[in-house]
Amino acid sequence: MSFTTAEIAELVGGEVVGDAAAVLNGFAPAEHARAGDLTFAENEDYFLRAERSAATAVIADARFQSSGKTLIRVPDARVAFARAVALFFPEKKFAAGIHPTAVIATSAKIHASAHVGPHCVVGERAVLGARTVLQGGDFIGDDCRLGEDVNLFPNVTIYPGGEIGHRVRIHAGAVIGADGFGYVLDGGIHRKVPQIGNVVVGADVEIGANVTIDRGALGSTVIGQGTKIDNLVQIAHNVEIGEGCLLVAQAGIAGSSKLGNGVVLAGQVGVAGHLKIGHRAIVAAKSGVMNDIPDGGKWLWIPAQPDKDAKRQMIALRHLPELLKRVADLERKSGAKSKRRAAG
Repeated sequence: MSFTTAEIAELVGGEVVGDAAAVLNGFAPAEHARAGDLTFAENEDYFLRAERSAATAVIADARFQSSGKTLIRVPDARVAFARAVALFFPEKKFAAGIHPTAVIATSAKIHASAHVGPHCVVGERAVLGARTVLQGGDFIGDDCRLGEDVNLFPNVTIYPGGEIGHRVRIHAGAVIGADGFGYVLDGGIHRKVPQIGNVVVGADVEIGANVTIDRGALGSTVIGQGTKIDNLVQIAHNVEIGEGCLLVAQAGIAGSSKLGNGVVLAGQVGVAGHLKIGHRAIVAAKSGVMNDIPDGGKWLWIPAQPDKDAKRQMIALRHLPELLKRVADLERKSGAKSKRRAAG
């Protein structure tokens, strides 16, 4: 698929500086770009590489100038990059229909435009909306409801009663609606608490590979509209996640915690149960959250605390060996150690 620089500029909201009629046949990083390729530069280092490359045109922030390359200048190079790449590498289209190896319950309702790939299972009374795709090996339990334009990559499991909103993408190996980890000690044994709720996923959510989202013990585990969840994230029963959140790889959220809108949990963050994380809060990587976080809070460390407090403690810890040495020197000079020994 080919585009002129003028066509690309119009689609990404930029302006052409140079040859507006130049034809672009592909998109590549600067190191691998060839004549006819488009590349991008979001900082000085990237721009120098793009200038030295064989690329025909460069998407770049408005501050850059070039004497040798055609530029498509934009307000935000990374946003324009995301839009342009999708033009050159459109996602695979799936034809409507049901593969002969799929197992479909007689009471299931599947829209005529949906695609059900090989070895999929669709349970009783399940509903699949228009243009929804089950790529292969997917399991949709009884009474599940999938909206329009949902895309399930291979081997996704949605337990009974799951509700998946429009335009949701769920990557391979994800499990939506497994039992929450709920037990009570009864006569010396761990007795299972029945998990009878479900999972509700809002529109425009993306769920990464091997994510696990547990069903509510009672009621629902809820993932808000527009939230993006990276690979290998664990979300426990009755958690409520707001809209537009980002949960980075290996984050884990214990039961019944609530995240506001726009929350960011960096990689390997752990959130204890029954906590409230305020709107637009940010938690740094590897932090352990053991207390509520207010709106807009920036917390880090274990246990997680406001960033300014944590940084002061980190600085103090760096000086601790020197401080201990100074104390030891003072004690030696004052004879404090000898006095303590004599007293003992």
